[in-house]
Amino acid sequence: MNDLINIQNAVRVQAEDIVILNSPRQYKDELKKQIASAKHRIYITALYLQDDDAGREILDALYEAKQKTPSLDIKVFVDAHRARRGLIGEKQSEGNRGLYLKYEELRAESIEIYGVACKTKELFGVLHLKGMVFDDLLFYTGASVNDVYLHQADKYRLDRYYLIENTQLSDSFVNFINEMFVDSGFAPRLNVEEFPEPVELKKRIAQLRKQLVTSQYKVTNKTTDLDPQNSLLIEPLVGFGRRKNELNQKVRRLIQQSQQHITVFTPYFNLPKVLIRDVAKALKRGVKIEITVGDKTANDFYIHDQEKFSTIGIVPYIYEILLVRFAKRWKKYIENGQLVIRLWKHDCNSYHLKGIIVDQRYHLVTGSNINPRAWSLDLENGILIDDTQKALMPRVERELELIYEHTKIVESYQQLETVKDYPLKPQKLLNKLRMTQIDRVLKRLL
Repeated sequence: MNDLINIQNAVRVQAEDIVILNSPRQYKDELKKQIASAKHRIYITALYLQDDDAGREILDALYEAKQKTPSLDIKVFVDAHRARRGLIGEKQSEGNRGLYLKYEELRAESIEIYGVACKTKELFGVLHLKGMVFDDLLFYTGASVNDVYLHQADKYRLDRYYLIENTQLSDSFVNFINEMFVDSGFAPRLNVEEFPEPVELKKRIAQLRKQLVTSQYKVTNKTTDLDPQNSLLIEPLVGFGRRKNELNQKVRRLIQQSQQHITVFTPYFNLPKVLIRDVAKALKRGVKIEITVGDKTANDFYIHDQEKFSTIGIVPYIYEILLVRFAKRWKKYIENGQLVIRLWKHDCNSYHLKGIIVDQRYHLVTGSNINPRAWSLDLENGILIDDTQKALMPRVERELELIYEHTKIVESYQQLETVKDYPLKPQKLLNKLRMTQIDRVLKRLL
């Protein structure tokens, strides 16, 4: 399995240079701590930085850091489409961009907030790159910045949170972002009044897409003085588009070359067909597979109040239908304990974990949901860790222990709900979607 990691594009780090956090509150505390202590650079990449209490608190911290250290290089990158609209179901507004403009106008200091559009419409692809850099520390999480991700009030959205102290790895993330979005001019500023007209924006998107298809992180000045027997290899990965997608290729090879055990996290169960085939082959050769997904009520699209049910609320039900089909198809492996499916549910909180662990050696930490949308539409990334000595496993086992606290094991597909068990409104909509065959299209976009 040595060919899973491209040693020419990976860095060596000590296991003790990796810290794993385990809760949204820890995420918030660490994020604020890193912003306050940064001396040279802060690069934040997320799907969005929301106009809510948590988002404003983080923006305040960024401007205060700039005031304290004027030379600090602060850049924030979010999806351009998402930043310029309101929340789903809300009236039309200028979205989070309105907040960014207000801050830039009122504060004496200036930070740079960029909008990245990798497709002309949000439906067909978004900026889903993750990773924050504070000086020489990479803080990798699938979380964005809003009230639930930071557990600002009662509700939270659980993710994974990895901190890695390494100059070369941090440089590779910063250099990639600057080259793709800033130096190219393809990502416009969101916190200045001027924004490209639709024709100009469309032109920039086309140029950016062309550049992204062949892009990859470049690791330079690799650390070579560490003992291979007492260090880990980390390779940064990027993926965009269906073909020649480096991240997708690594995901497939992880499954294909697994020998004993696979752990998978995804909030939205809708594995690409090719990956379903890889999983099936792994089961047939005796590999134990554990998949942890969110219960439909832990999906961020789930609408708890059925009186307020709207079309977008159908999404969690579609994922559950797909999970039922999968569990039914491979029921013999569930019955013999080789396939373990866990459903995560904790009160009204939501589940957003992604990643793969193979044979206690390989750890893929990613923002990719490992579904058709991530596979072919969104701009995704991740870090692949090769831990030959399994030095990271005690921390990972603690991470798993806390995740599994709020899970139950699916003993049979029959314990999952089906369409006939759903409330009336989701039932009607699902039947309508099936009749028009729109559900087939939806599954490619989810």
